Amino acid sequence: MIYKTQTNTPLQTVKDALADSAKEFGFGVLGSYDFKKILETKGFPIEKDVTLYELCNPKGAQEVLSTISEVSVYLPCRLSVYEEDGKTTISTIDVNHMIDSFEVDATFKAHMHTIFSNLQKVMHSL
Repeated sequence: MIYKTQTNTPLQTVKDALADSAKEFGFGVLGSYDFKKILETKGFPIEKDVTLYELCNPKGAQEVLSTISEVSVYLPCRLSVYEEDGKTTISTIDVNHMIDSFEVDATFKAHMHTIFSNLQKVMHSL
């Protein structure tokens, strides 16, 4: 249910490039959460630098939410960036698996697969 890719690009370089890459494929960054900093301020420090980015494709979101409201729990699209096994890892929810669990027509499924394909392009461009 998780889709992930890894790169040798340094973690901070990926973080710095994410917004521009997202824009190139029709997404904008709505916000981010630096879990290491957040948890440290709450008294629950972690060693791993994990940052979550919320991405939105407004046209895609409108079409999805107009068709099936339940998908709202998966929005906005989230990318998590962290180091794993000496590489920078970018992960997200595998929308292909998720959408197959809903009863919607083939045209809508194809549309969702296209949006996810664009999200994958963001991930692989970093």
